Amino acid sequence: MPIGPTVRALFGPYERQVADLYRSVFIDLDDFLRQVQHWAPAATRILEAGCGEGAVTERLAAAFPDAEILAIDISPRTGRLYRGRTKGVRFRQASVEDVASQQPARFDLVVMSDVLHHVPATMRRDLLAAIGRAMAPGGRFIVKDWERSATPIHWACHAADRWLTGDHVAHVTPATAKALVTGAVPAIHPVAEARVKPWHNNYAVMFA
Repeated sequence: MPIGPTVRALFGPYERQVADLYRSVFIDLDDFLRQVQHWAPAATRILEAGCGEGAVTERLAAAFPDAEILAIDISPRTGRLYRGRTKGVRFRQASVEDVASQQPARFDLVVMSDVLHHVPATMRRDLLAAIGRAMAPGGRFIVKDWERSATPIHWACHAADRWLTGDHVAHVTPATAKALVTGAVPAIHPVAEARVKPWHNNYAVMFA
């Protein structure tokens, strides 16, 4: 059973500040968004798959002020800590498969950040194939995830993911992520890769 909801409830009105501080130990989201902007500067219709409480969404909304953003998650209370613009930004409790069937070939940018290692191996292909169906022709897909390493920061990250979420997390290498995506969506290919501060474990790959 995940302990995350119980831990978060302890912080009351300070939950957002604590969540931001906790997240910053593992990833610099501003650095990630700079990379997203560099790779997809002209994005106008963005799908964020697995948006959680809205931390990445908030930065996407600021980085792409004129873009239409749909942020989805299968968990309830999607985007509950979001404090960004409201015009043009929507949150939905939905799966990627739902969106792909309702809005096929719509999004010129799909972003999925720190989601893949939470997805059971048997479900990854279907998830990624749905992302491919949601992408517009010529669209771009950016996946950000965490690579396993024999370091204290990795085990801290793994333990936090495992016990706060209750998921049986399984981290994948960039090479495995590339193979998974291209296997599920043969029409796109990895065209760029970067590491995201502050840890080398953080990687991002763009497919187009």
